[in-house]
Amino acid sequence: MKPSQSHGRNQTQTRTKILLTSLSAMVAETATFPIDLAKTRLQLHGESLSSTHPTNAFRVAAEILRQRGLLGLYQGLSPAILRHLFYTPIRIVGYENLRNFVVNDGGNGSISLPSKAFLGGVSGVIAQVVASPADLVKVRMQADSRMVSQGHQPRYLGPFDAFNKIVHAEGFGGLWKGVFPNIQRAFLVNMGELACYDHAKRFVIHHRIAADNIYAHTLASIMSGLSATALSCPADVVKTRMMNQVAAKEGKIRYKSSYDCLVKTVKIEGLRALWKGFFPTWARLGPWQFVFWVSYEKFRQVAGLSSF
Repeated sequence: MKPSQSHGRNQTQTRTKILLTSLSAMVAETATFPIDLAKTRLQLHGESLSSTHPTNAFRVAAEILRQRGLLGLYQGLSPAILRHLFYTPIRIVGYENLRNFVVNDGGNGSISLPSKAFLGGVSGVIAQVVASPADLVKVRMQADSRMVSQGHQPRYLGPFDAFNKIVHAEGFGGLWKGVFPNIQRAFLVNMGELACYDHAKRFVIHHRIAADNIYAHTLASIMSGLSATALSCPADVVKTRMMNQVAAKEGKIRYKSSYDCLVKTVKIEGLRALWKGFFPTWARLGPWQFVFWVSYEKFRQVAGLSSF
C-alpha cells in the first residue's frame, strides 16, 4: 500500500472512531445522567448552613422526583451531551493513537501499565481543556435544580442562556472557571479509566478468563470504573464546588483557588467530605463505562475496525 493510501485510510478510520465514540457517549450519558445529577447535588450538600443535615444519594434522588418529577432527573442533560461530543472523542481516540504510536515506536508490541496511565492522563487533560465550558454549564444547570427545590428562581433558562449569561457576567474566560481542578480530575479519571480498561481487558483475554466479547468488556469496565472513582473523587468534589460558585455583589467568592477549596472543605466538613458522592460516582462510572465500552466495541466491530 502506498504511503498516501495508508495515510488516507488512517484518516478515514480516525473520523469513523470519532463518530462512534460520540454516538456511544451520547447513549451512555443519557442512560446514566440521573445518577450524575444526584452525585452533583450530593457534592454541593453542606456548602450552605441550611443543608448541614445528613443525606445520601437515594434521598437526593427521591427529593428531585418529588419536587421536579421524572424530567427533573435530566436537568442539564443537553450541555452534558454537548460536552461529550468534544470530550470523549478527543480522549478515547487520542489515547488509542498515542498508544499505537508508542507501541510502533518501541517495537516490542506492548507498553507497561504506568505508560498507559500517563498516556490516558495526557489525553484526558487535552480533552477536558476543550470541553470545560460545556462542563461548567452542565454543573451550573444541575445546581439550578437544587436552587429551585429551595424556592429560588433558576439562574439559567437553558444551556445557550447559561453560556450567554456567564460570558456577560464573568467574561469569556469565565467559561473556563474551575479549569485547573477540572484538569486534575481529568488526568486522574483517564489515568484510571483508560489504562485500567485497556490493561484489564488484555489481562482477561490473555489469561482466557473470557474471549474478546461482552464478558471481557464488562469485567474491564467495572474494574476501570472503580479505580477511576477512587482516584478522582476528591478532585471531582473540588471541581464541582469551584465551578458552581458565583461571585457575590461585593465581588467576594467562597473559594480563592482549588487548594483553598480543598482546605476549607476538609476543615469544615472533615476528610471524608472529599469522597462525598463516591457511591453515586462509582454507580454512574460503572454503568456509564459498561454502556459506552460495550456499545463502542460493538460499533467498531460493525464498522469493520479492530477491537480497542
